[in-house]
Amino acid sequence: MKVAIVAQWGNDRTARLAGDLRERLVSAGVTVWVDAATAEELDVPGRPIEAFDAADLVVSIGGDGTFLFAAHGAGATPILGVNLGEVGFLNAVSPDDAVETVLGEVHVFRERGELSTRSMPRLVASGTDWTLTPAVNEVVVQGPRRGHGGGATIEVRVGDSPYVTGHSDGVLVATPAGSTAYNLSEDGPLIHPGVRGFVVTEMAGAQGRPPLVVDRDVTVTVTVRDVPEAVVVVDGRIRERVEPPAEVTVAVGDDPVRMAGPASDFFEALRKLE
Repeated sequence: MKVAIVAQWGNDRTARLAGDLRERLVSAGVTVWVDAATAEELDVPGRPIEAFDAADLVVSIGGDGTFLFAAHGAGATPILGVNLGEVGFLNAVSPDDAVETVLGEVHVFRERGELSTRSMPRLVASGTDWTLTPAVNEVVVQGPRRGHGGGATIEVRVGDSPYVTGHSDGVLVATPAGSTAYNLSEDGPLIHPGVRGFVVTEMAGAQGRPPLVVDRDVTVTVTVRDVPEAVVVVDGRIRERVEPPAEVTVAVGDDPVRMAGPASDFFEALRKLE
């Protein structure tokens, strides 16, 4: 079995846990890969995150940001999240339980040849000649900058139907997992992870159109006009600059995130936001 470990950068605690976990897995006869930054801290060979889709399990140690980073390299490989962050919507395992939980997953894999997983949708943003890496949390389509004097004329269509047209900073399209992050800060609604849909939230819109939750089978089309440049951002990390008038489509992708290990308690995590 091959297990890949991704740890939060610049954090001594996550590095120590990654080192302990690596040693226990190697002793159990598991092939272990470590992301390049963590490998440097541990003084062991590292692998690029893009190669982690060839592992049987990816372990993310840190906060939700570390999980997102791991998910961008994991592909269809299941991810188990160890929570050393503040909230932990995506990371259900405590540091104290991490080693034994991962070893338990190794035992299951060796017994069954696969892991029990649950799925979480990703969003794919695309244009005329480009497609971005799928988003776990959200896709943002906006003008060249936000705030006073920024924004753009933006039209949003849900399926074939117009939803809103007017001046705004941008539009945010979020999965249930992403509803608790950027979307929440833009006065969007929380979405329970069991809901089969995603949310479209206008950002500082002149018309003040309320957020809209739509079925996951719908395609959202965002058209940006009247600015020299627009920006598409995936999970706050990946950016594509496009020239208006630009049409961006956002839809649920074919390949969800697969999560292994115990599920986090959504309402317990919510209490940590208070």
